[in-house]
Amino acid sequence: MSYDEHYVKSVVRSIPDWPEPGILFRDITPIFQDPRASRMVANAFIDRYMQMDITHIACIDARGFLFGAIIAHQLNKPLILVRKKGKLPGETIHQDYTLEYGTASVEIQKDAVTAGDKVVLIDDLIATGGTALAACTLINGLGASVVEVAALIDLPDLNGSQKIQDTGVPVY
Repeated sequence: MSYDEHYVKSVVRSIPDWPEPGILFRDITPIFQDPRASRMVANAFIDRYMQMDITHIACIDARGFLFGAIIAHQLNKPLILVRKKGKLPGETIHQDYTLEYGTASVEIQKDAVTAGDKVVLIDDLIATGGTALAACTLINGLGASVVEVAALIDLPDLNGSQKIQDTGVPVY
């Protein structure tokens, strides 16, 4: 089954004024209610990374977990969870960041990666890029490198993908 961008876009819902007035939220939940759409999206990521020299898949809390887990499983790669601060057990490191409607902090476990690991970072959406940049900082801080940041949706008007690319990390 080949990827049909128009079909997948037609499945994503746009919800105005959520979680705050003025925000147009992109809801990917319907993709998981549509097996055709979810398979298209998962296969597109899997096909892209199948032959790439990577060691880990990292995914961002919470919607990034949905595709990250599928991709890691299919590629037989370890999965790194980038979670909201206070949600992971054991020793963690955290990074604060700003997003389009506030501030937040994410963390990973200190033993999630080691020097030389090559990581693809998966999320559902890139808006301002703050969450992905914070996750990259954490991964790089542990000696690994982020090979690419990948997301199902990009909101180019918010310039997040460009901010990520300006750090030298490609975006898909």
